[in-house]
Amino acid sequence: MTVFAGLFDLSKWSPPRFLVCGFAVIILLGGLVLSLPVSSAQGTSLRYLDAVFTATSATCVTGLVVVDTGTYYSIFGQVVLLLLIQIGGLGFMTMATLFALVLRKRISLRERMILQEAMNQPSMQGIVQLIRRVFRYSVAIEAAGALLFTLRWSLDMPIGRAAYFGVFHAVSFFNNAGFDLFGEYHSLTTYAEDPMVNLIAMALIVLGGLGFVVLADLLEYPKSRCLSLHSKIVLCMTGILIVSGAIAVFAFEYGNTLGPLGGTGKILASFFQSVTARTAGANTVDISALHQATLFFVIFLMFVGAAPGSTAGGIKVTTFATLVGGVHAMVRGKDDIVFFRYRLARGRLLKALTITMLAMALIAAVTMALCVTENAAFIRVFFETVSAFATVGLSTGLTPDLSDAGRVLIACMMFAGRLGPLTLAYALGPKSEKELYRYPEGKLIIG
Repeated sequence: MTVFAGLFDLSKWSPPRFLVCGFAVIILLGGLVLSLPVSSAQGTSLRYLDAVFTATSATCVTGLVVVDTGTYYSIFGQVVLLLLIQIGGLGFMTMATLFALVLRKRISLRERMILQEAMNQPSMQGIVQLIRRVFRYSVAIEAAGALLFTLRWSLDMPIGRAAYFGVFHAVSFFNNAGFDLFGEYHSLTTYAEDPMVNLIAMALIVLGGLGFVVLADLLEYPKSRCLSLHSKIVLCMTGILIVSGAIAVFAFEYGNTLGPLGGTGKILASFFQSVTARTAGANTVDISALHQATLFFVIFLMFVGAAPGSTAGGIKVTTFATLVGGVHAMVRGKDDIVFFRYRLARGRLLKALTITMLAMALIAAVTMALCVTENAAFIRVFFETVSAFATVGLSTGLTPDLSDAGRVLIACMMFAGRLGPLTLAYALGPKSEKELYRYPEGKLIIG
């Protein structure tokens, strides 16, 4: 009995376990609401498995769907999805903290520890102030995006519908969710050559993927005239990955999916696919028609993802930069990883290696399982698995045709990707104990 008492005693839960269970409860409740007839445009009940899959995709800000968002769900269902996206993007603990601050409740030490884990921060110092900034930045950016989208789409549809579309897609794109209302899984393919739609969407995706710490640094830059090491690495890696991704898409798809587009359209589409692969999930070209070389490069972009503490997924650009820095240091015979004249602690490299290896192991295991349960080409299965883990939402069209077992596997991947493999390991593993001794150093031949 004492074991079960400890299991359900929330005060004894570690922050990772609290986060995992909190997200799980939100997903199960969201799935229950989405399965109700009121959530369907036709007044029919959605299978609970499919509803939970969709709730997982929304809460984990992914965008993979088994039914079309724009045509299947009623306005009520779409609003529920929007709330799940916002909660999932900012984090349920962030939302709960905001309500507590409005009600002038005190934020306890335990709650600050959970917030630190949720926001992936190195310390609790200034965590409540960061939450306030997160809310202000999110509201301001989403409102600006919604207004600009409304102005553009008011040319194509009634102003009320344009405003609704503007709000929905601004929230979806800023939170890197990838859900859209254009129907028939078309996403933004109709606007492939529209500069305004492309630039607004890309700006929202990039801002959401930079992370709130970087956004705060950028806003403070006019006064401070300096950026943190974290912000410098995130901005540099983001720029490098976006440009290299655009060049690769342009080169591989010039005579394929980009063929029907004009010169400006080709450039816009190349950059948009590069940006959206950083865990956004919207697309302006048919993903299922991409060459295998393009799909493979997009898989790499999805796996890397965006910045820590953002609305995006993947192993994160800082993790990838640390790995690259480690390789560079080893090749040049250096002992330290140095960025912008700052040395990284060895623990950073070990954490980066751990996150990457756990992610690769999880992706490999689920890909092999899906190859058994699904009758599809390997590249499509691999693409869908990485898209789910990195909470991207791009799809070659496999997700709606998944078996029940496949849907469970992909839903688990989205859940693991949103929380992070290391957080899951901490939540599910036994409580660590301090080592009282060290073993003698051994010799091992490497390479």
